[in-house]
Amino acid sequence: MKRDRSTVLAFITVLAVTIGVVCLPAAAMADDLFVSSLGNNSVLEYNGTTGAFVRAFVPAGNGGLNQPFGLTFGPNGNLFVSSVGTDSVLEYNGATGAFVTAFVPAHSGGLNDPIGLIFGPNGNLFVSSQGSNSVLEYNGTTGAFVRAFVPPASGGLDGPNALVFGPNGNLFVGNGFATSSVLEYNGTTGAFLTAFVPAGSGGLFVPAGLLFETGGNLLVASAGTDNVLEYNGTTGTFVGAFVPAGSGGLNNPLGLVFGPNGNLFVASGRSDAVLEYNGTTGAFVTAFVPAGSGGLNQPTFLTFGPSAGIVSEPSSLLLLACGVGGLAGWRRWKPATRVAASNSVVTRP
Repeated sequence: MKRDRSTVLAFITVLAVTIGVVCLPAAAMADDLFVSSLGNNSVLEYNGTTGAFVRAFVPAGNGGLNQPFGLTFGPNGNLFVSSVGTDSVLEYNGATGAFVTAFVPAHSGGLNDPIGLIFGPNGNLFVSSQGSNSVLEYNGTTGAFVRAFVPPASGGLDGPNALVFGPNGNLFVGNGFATSSVLEYNGTTGAFLTAFVPAGSGGLFVPAGLLFETGGNLLVASAGTDNVLEYNGTTGTFVGAFVPAGSGGLNNPLGLVFGPNGNLFVASGRSDAVLEYNGTTGAFVTAFVPAGSGGLNQPTFLTFGPSAGIVSEPSSLLLLACGVGGLAGWRRWKPATRVAASNSVVTRP
């Protein structure tokens, strides 16, 4: 009976420790929000749950950062930021924000006014070069120039900004200046396919941010009309204003991203804030990052990424504590059972 009790206690202890250890990292590590702050040449970090300012992840001008726009975490975990003022893409340590290198050196491959950037399905980095009306491709590991994925002015490209790969694997580009449209290109060859969202469809004026929602439809930040428009993800047909003009104080919307909670977060460039909207209905929720918080000045693009801080989740800590406590108790109790068992063997007839 004592041996059975020991086995059960040991099993429960190991189970509690295992659950606590396994659950703790998942609960403890929460994604934070990272925002390009154009007005002070920095990237700011905010708590991904509360919106509270955490730190200047990339301090002003660090590594030569000048007019930051697009930003994304790469396959290696580091943060990559397009630096318009230096015609380059800069790489920063994904945990500390320390400058690593000019991943894409100034003017590499003809880069001119880099705006949007995204790592593609093939692992390479794609950058919209607004000054040359093209989309350039770079090796995702070395930053070496590969090719002009979308050659200058292909399909009428004029002033490209935001980039996104769609569910069909093709590349969609916000065509910002002349036509206010969204152009679609073959995701493998870069060949022009169609004006997925025709010029001015649904009132679109200067498409600045692109994002496919979980249902497959395309959301487009219309900077010139202060709203976020929704289009059918297969046909490009206008669906409606997902976020109505000026909702929640929206002014010059730029970057779009879905958060861990499923809601939509929008950089409101002229109100120096990040606004949160219901991810299903588009209803305004809150000014997630209030105007000017942490020095935010002209936010452009934004992304969620891993937090460097650890916030412990109570239930996991409780399980871990119970497990450790049980283990200590089991270790004190187990020798006594061994002695009893040993004496039984000695006195056995």
